[in-house]
Amino acid sequence: MNPILKPIIDGFLNFVPHVKALGMGFRAVGDDWAELTLPYAEHLVAYPGDDGAPGVIASGAIFSLMDSVGGMAVIAKSKRLMQQATLDLRIDYLRPARPGNTVIGRAEVIRQTRAVAFVKGIAHDGDADDPVALMTACYMFTAGAKS
Repeated sequence: MNPILKPIIDGFLNFVPHVKALGMGFRAVGDDWAELTLPYAEHLVAYPGDDGAPGVIASGAIFSLMDSVGGMAVIAKSKRLMQQATLDLRIDYLRPARPGNTVIGRAEVIRQTRAVAFVKGIAHDGDADDPVALMTACYMFTAGAKS
């Protein structure tokens, strides 16, 4: 991992309140992509299972995972902390995550200009060939952006 990214990732995971509340974790990062995890937790369940079986994670938690990993991919591509705002975020929710499974979010920067980064991503629960959701997003740089 690029040593510049380590404190940024640690700060994001440890100090952003909703990221901490959801329990997101770091999985991997590359030159223009990132992966975060969303471990299964009872407080994230929208639809409880029958007879004590694990329930289904709320889609909103997966949306938040994908928005967060998209922003992390932009930071990976930029090699520095960039003030950014989500300009557009589309999630195609294909199926519920399997109860009890960790959801993995992966996002990749497709193109980056001085003002905007274009990102695509996938959420899965162990099999990337059977996705939970697909993501397309644009992130706008809000201050001092240069490429």
